[in-house]
Amino acid sequence: MIMRPHPKEGTQVQQTPHALWPPRFKAAIFDFDGTISDTATIWHEVDRAFLSSRGLPYTDEYPRMLSSLGFDAGARYTIETFGLRESVAEVCEEWKRMGRALFESHATLRPGVQLYVHALTERGVRVALATVNDRDVLKSLRHVDVEALFEVCVYGGEVARPKDHPDIYLETARRLGVEPTDCIVFEDIATGLHSASSVGMLTCGVRSFDPVQRVDEVRSAADLWLDDWRDIGPGAAPGPRA
Repeated sequence: MIMRPHPKEGTQVQQTPHALWPPRFKAAIFDFDGTISDTATIWHEVDRAFLSSRGLPYTDEYPRMLSSLGFDAGARYTIETFGLRESVAEVCEEWKRMGRALFESHATLRPGVQLYVHALTERGVRVALATVNDRDVLKSLRHVDVEALFEVCVYGGEVARPKDHPDIYLETARRLGVEPTDCIVFEDIATGLHSASSVGMLTCGVRSFDPVQRVDEVRSAADLWLDDWRDIGPGAAPGPRA
């Protein structure tokens, strides 16, 4: 079982890289959008285009709500909120089509992510992806093979409930063959952090640099906090980053 740090102490942010390297956990579970990638802004573009084409208003609260729901639950929320006549399948297909096109041309992993994942693997730590994104959307990435980077990938459509429940984290731990209490979860949303914590997982909030991220909320929900992936692992460099 992972020994948790004292929560939310004033020096926690500076101590976090030391808690993450060398690793003191058996498995690391990573979210995708916003956490290890800069793709949150891509989904904002999709959201704006989707709503604009129907003459509907866009607010920051809309992507915040969708970030933990995934495609099916997000489509149901959208249909109910705006009174759309389209089906869940039709809304999801439109989102995925736009997402695939933008991911192919714009999506990248954040600097330092691949180095850290590879370093964990070399230390014998199991690594997995747990995302409400879609397998076909992530396969459209041009410069990285996500499924080759991680031992296990679990997508939102493979579990019963979105990230306001711990289903996806528990299923990921099950596929890795580890106990939930031996896992750390990296997330950029408070909803996911609360769910992972509720089943005994260590949590690390990650700054996404997404303007709609509620940083204080995410930090308060997490055991640890990370500003930049390049601050941890064998490639870490001292000093502030631009």
